[in-house]
Amino acid sequence: MTITDRKAAIAAYKERKAPAGIYAIRCLATGQQWVGRAADLDKIRNRIWFTLQHGSHVTKSLQAAWNAYSDADFEIRRLEEISEELTGYLKDRTLKGRLIHWAFELGAEPI
Repeated sequence: MTITDRKAAIAAYKERKAPAGIYAIRCLATGQQWVGRAADLDKIRNRIWFTLQHGSHVTKSLQAAWNAYSDADFEIRRLEEISEELTGYLKDRTLKGRLIHWAFELGAEPI
């Protein structure tokens, strides 16, 4: 990869639209579910798995389940993406509202 190619790749990455929305984590061994919101759904799995592997996730029930089972016993899935055109306060309020909806719908614990 040339320097020009690298600079172009970096510029394209910085300009990409990050999909915001709601996701669910499920423990396949127990059926427990957790629902969260993310400003970037493409990156949320790596962030959560990192904190879980290091024992530092703030949701105690999720961390306890992770400690009791293996990485293979967990899955993450996108539930909903919100409009890219929402920003700031509207984006935040929409994500909060959709999080409440999905937590109720799935009987899941919000993260």
